[in-house]
Amino acid sequence: MSTSKPVLLSGIQPSGQLTLGNYIGAIRNWVDLQADYDCIFLLVDLHAITVRQDPAVLRQRCRDFLSLYIACGIDPEKNLLCAQSHVAGHSQLAWILDCYTMVGELNRMTQFKDKSAKHADNINAGLYNYPVLMAADILIYDTQLVPVGNDQKQHLELARDVAQRFNFAHKEEVFRIPEPFIPPVGARIMGLQNPEAKMSKSDDNEGNGIYLLDEPKKIAKKIKRAVTDSGSEVRAADDKPGVTNLLNIMAAVTGRSIEDLEADYGDSGYGRFKGDVADAVVAFMEPMQARYRALQDDPAYLDGILARSAEQAN
Repeated sequence: MSTSKPVLLSGIQPSGQLTLGNYIGAIRNWVDLQADYDCIFLLVDLHAITVRQDPAVLRQRCRDFLSLYIACGIDPEKNLLCAQSHVAGHSQLAWILDCYTMVGELNRMTQFKDKSAKHADNINAGLYNYPVLMAADILIYDTQLVPVGNDQKQHLELARDVAQRFNFAHKEEVFRIPEPFIPPVGARIMGLQNPEAKMSKSDDNEGNGIYLLDEPKKIAKKIKRAVTDSGSEVRAADDKPGVTNLLNIMAAVTGRSIEDLEADYGDSGYGRFKGDVADAVVAFMEPMQARYRALQDDPAYLDGILARSAEQAN
């Protein structure tokens, strides 16, 4: 990494299975950003253990996600691809920042309330302190820019507040104050069975998501079973969330505009349209999946990337 470019940090929990929505909403932006920023892409495995994990599965999933990052176009020679737990400073700084974070601030975190409702049998202190560890992830690298979605804005605001409080208390700029990075607006990919909610890598309903490692037959089956709407017209509209979602997916994987697709399919019905969406997604996934399989055949290479990145990060 150079030191002349702004530092940008982002990360995904290595839990569940990465979806086409994760690629379109986050990873594709990472690929575009790596030329202009010093990027740190974290596998936030410490955050993942707020939910009970099988250690062997979690370790393998870190390798799987790393392989997918690279297969999608992230260059491990130009970016730091770190497992959060391999850099002790994250946890060490989190404790220090705990002592500068007010309980009232953590009580206001809406994600804690949401996750507590979802995991009512495991409301642990790690889940409560989750935003402080996230602040440590950001502040330890003098991060200037953090890509944020709506679900993480509150956490970044806390990181900024805690950094400013620490700097004021010690009368020097120990921590750089990070800024939100709003990536170019892209399609928000929704669930195939529930097009009113975002496609999730941890969804209990496997048919709701297109996973990056789904076999071609499974992709086609899921898309053909996707919820559509009344009528037969292929157009994007608020009253047609299922078709709109499939149009967004088709546009994202082909580079064609929604308007062009609407003009092409029009009143031809959903059968032909869904078949073409499935073919387009399969064709889009094939080279990425082939690259993934090649990387998985060389675990020593993947472990070397994680070790080298951890050493550099430390």
